[in-house]
Amino acid sequence: MLPSVLIVDDEKHTREGLRQALEDDYDVSVAANADEAFNLLDAQPFDAVLTDLRMPGKSGLKVIDKALALPQRPAVIMMTAYGNVDTAVEAMKRGAVDFLTKPVNLERLEVLLQRALKTKTLEVEVKQLHERLDEKFSFDGIIGHSGALRDLIDKVRLVAPAKATILVEGESGTGKELIAQAIHQASPRARAAFVAVHCAALSENLLESELFGHERGAFTGATERRVGRFESADGGTLFLDEIGEISQSTQVKLLRFLETRAIERVGGSKPIQLDVRLVAATNRNLERMVAEGKFREDLFFRLNVVRLLTPPLRDRPDDIPLLLAHYLKFFARENGTPAPQLEPGALRTLCAYRWPGNIRELRNFCENAVVLHRGGKFTEYDLDPRYRGMAHPGAEPAARGVTGGAGALALPSSASTGGVLALPGGVVADTSLSVAENEKRLLREALLKARGNRTKAAELMGVSRRTLHRKIAQWPELDTLD
Repeated sequence: MLPSVLIVDDEKHTREGLRQALEDDYDVSVAANADEAFNLLDAQPFDAVLTDLRMPGKSGLKVIDKALALPQRPAVIMMTAYGNVDTAVEAMKRGAVDFLTKPVNLERLEVLLQRALKTKTLEVEVKQLHERLDEKFSFDGIIGHSGALRDLIDKVRLVAPAKATILVEGESGTGKELIAQAIHQASPRARAAFVAVHCAALSENLLESELFGHERGAFTGATERRVGRFESADGGTLFLDEIGEISQSTQVKLLRFLETRAIERVGGSKPIQLDVRLVAATNRNLERMVAEGKFREDLFFRLNVVRLLTPPLRDRPDDIPLLLAHYLKFFARENGTPAPQLEPGALRTLCAYRWPGNIRELRNFCENAVVLHRGGKFTEYDLDPRYRGMAHPGAEPAARGVTGGAGALALPSSASTGGVLALPGGVVADTSLSVAENEKRLLREALLKARGNRTKAAELMGVSRRTLHRKIAQWPELDTLD
């Protein structure tokens, strides 16, 4: 599709001449005065507007005002036979991208149009990028509705507009960097840089150079000056992940920045004043590290202005179904395949799992499920045994809202000997039988072994008493076993 250009000029030969000169490369419309231009601008979007300054009625400056008040702003170029500095300045103040004098030099016009359209394209791309960033890292983009997560988001909303240093604590995989990005996006610094540094990934010398930059000749191999992450984040936010891993010398330099808001490059002596908001994160207990002499107490107090805790996934079980649905769809889109359908039994088991790796582990599970089960049904029998062996206290309530399914009578693929599978409590399953036949057989053997004691039978099977009752209801003849 050709770029669209509106030419506004009261002189017919000028506007028609410009139309002929441009129509091979542009979709050109013309207007003889400002009112005609207004009607065309209201009727359709234009990529660029080329307008005369002096016309009967409203001037070209009014055309600029109208064009730049539209939701889709075109690039505007002013032209006039009465060119002077004051006119050019006024046109540029109104938002014109450039200025031409008559008679119009067509080569010059072509250059200005191409430049203006390129600038407009970049502006649109930047706007779309910021919209995507706002969507991805906004509070609405943080998935979950559990009380623990809502409390955290409420605190983030309060602290984001401030300048205070923030310490984010939490286990690995709980989304500390996502919270830091959400703080940045909700702050007045959102249009500036968000710079992340993973402190544990770099040696002491490399980390100092990475953070503070270095001067040429500061050390062997420093052949040129390098700007560090602090300077790159000037006006924005610097996120230091795994802050508990930094060395004592780096702690001193970080403390100095928090006290003076200035840094010195490695090998340099000139202080560089910076406007950087610091968000630090750790999965370690910094207070314990202070007591052990491994972390400076004064730095801890400087970092611990606002303290946020990202809850582990086991403390937000109500969010697990939402996260599973989100990441299954996400990885399905990435791989161009349908998302697998989690059967109720599988979902119940996953909601009862403790997820020691937190959201990072859940993401990995979802990617694996998408790759191996392309759009098929995913039952509890498809789960790796580890997901059935690590339920957290209160696992059954954690899965509320999930209905149907056989539940926890999944047969593990481990401990196989010949034609049987060994289960907890000495109960065995025959691998030559169907799932339903095995379930009935397992229940019968467990009830006999427990002499009809259903609580003990449920313990032997590794299921809840409620699940045992539900299964017995499917085979009434088992109800009489003792």
